[in-house]
Amino acid sequence: MSLTITPISPALGAIIEGIDLRQPLSDANQQHIERALLKHQVLFFRNQSIEPSQQAAFAARFGDLHIHPLYPNVPEQPEVLVLDTAVTDVRDNAIWHTDVTFLETPAMGAVLAAKQLPTYGGDTLWASSSAAFDALSEPLKRLLDGLTATHDFTRSFPLERFGNTPEALAHYHEVQRTHPPVVHPVIRTHPVTGRKGLFVNDGFTNRINELEPAESDALLRFLFAHSTRPEFSIRWRWQENDVAFWDNRITQHYAVDDYRPARRVMHRATVLGDRPR
Repeated sequence: MSLTITPISPALGAIIEGIDLRQPLSDANQQHIERALLKHQVLFFRNQSIEPSQQAAFAARFGDLHIHPLYPNVPEQPEVLVLDTAVTDVRDNAIWHTDVTFLETPAMGAVLAAKQLPTYGGDTLWASSSAAFDALSEPLKRLLDGLTATHDFTRSFPLERFGNTPEALAHYHEVQRTHPPVVHPVIRTHPVTGRKGLFVNDGFTNRINELEPAESDALLRFLFAHSTRPEFSIRWRWQENDVAFWDNRITQHYAVDDYRPARRVMHRATVLGDRPR
């Protein structure tokens, strides 16, 4: 098949046509998609009625898959987590975040499939961390270079929402024990393109370690707001069977929680990456 790639904004985003993700991915198409992902940071595929096994197989072509410590998954395909508003409290997705930065080696990317959607609402926004970094002044870039930040899963997954039964509480404490806070650079260099991007997010970043608490709070508030300015972002209106694939190393995203009491069901396969540098 011949792939057609259509950019949708200057900062990030492109639609790819001419491929059926239900079929095994050829080496040539994998290379085309990898190049497009590096250039556009988030890719969208329409009309892809993929099964969880097919979704996992596609994602696994790009790296090892992560099994989320708290979210439910597809029983026969545990690498595919389920975001179902009828089953799980997914409010932590309604905040700008980069996936699983509470890991020593956060996700390289993620493949998200729309399975059931509200009639309207439930869009997702993505923002380019490299575009946000490029727009900073040179003095601020120099200040941020070399700083580190602490990322903690409890910031988005608080005990009061995920430990409300004895069994859930025991599991939560085990996850907390095995996922202590981690430290990442505030400015990350993309391991393939060499582009620099902001690597702090409101979902998991607690503090900038080298600063006093008041300084850290003030600077993080600025960086969180700056990173998600409209000129660095796009808003995707989902259609059923859409699939998105984004580079988690250089983007943030936000799932808009504006559709209750309607139901929204998404499946996500998360591709593990490397240690941020």
